[in-house]
Amino acid sequence: MKNIKILSYAIVVLLMITSKANAEIILLQPNDFVGITFWLASLGMLAATIFFFIERGTITASWKLPITVAGLITGVAFIHSMYMRSIWVQTGDVPTLYRYIEWIITFPLLAVQFYLILSAVRKVPTLMFWRLLAAGLVMTISQYLGESGYLQSFIAFVIGMIGWIFILFEIFAGEASKICARSSNRSLVKAYGTMKMIVAVGWSIYPLGYIFGYLTGGVDPGVLNIIYNLADFVNKIAFGVIIWVAAMGNTSLSRR
Repeated sequence: MKNIKILSYAIVVLLMITSKANAEIILLQPNDFVGITFWLASLGMLAATIFFFIERGTITASWKLPITVAGLITGVAFIHSMYMRSIWVQTGDVPTLYRYIEWIITFPLLAVQFYLILSAVRKVPTLMFWRLLAAGLVMTISQYLGESGYLQSFIAFVIGMIGWIFILFEIFAGEASKICARSSNRSLVKAYGTMKMIVAVGWSIYPLGYIFGYLTGGVDPGVLNIIYNLADFVNKIAFGVIIWVAAMGNTSLSRR
């Protein structure tokens, strides 16, 4: 019953947003690939959010928090993607600086997902949560300060890279990695391995975008927006789906 209510509310929200956006839809041209990718990102995030919150009611209790956070991540990304799409349709430009409004929220949450999935199957030191959260905040806030002019751009880039490298160390060789290596939970180990590769490869798009889109100015802003929009499918939606697969694997085991 709760799942039906959640789905109903989500449909109502979608209808409200769609009705308000009708005037802008007319302005979206068939060859406007940037605008189309904003739409794809928005609809993908909305579908993922509804899916995660519905599936939250079908999994074992210990995995509800990671799935809830996955839904929050895509939910925030959906709302902000709609906002940026509206700006693009009206002005033909979306400064990358606007994306940090979402990134400052979503990337620290993505980082702490490693703590949350490990906590779903065993006891994990709370300090790991704070380390991952702090590194995620350092990574995003420093680069925001660089792009907004509050901090020298190269220094901001270096600080942001330190935050990202710390996350990589934690999940590849640090305490999180060691805890996962000792686990016999196959669903967890498989999900953890895929998630850390997304952080290593998928997240590299953002510092590269900072270098070529901001420091050197060698990438067209429209192309950069297309890359960021498509990257969101992997870095946010696929990230959450991987956690859901692990949650379902553990739920199936607990019901046997």
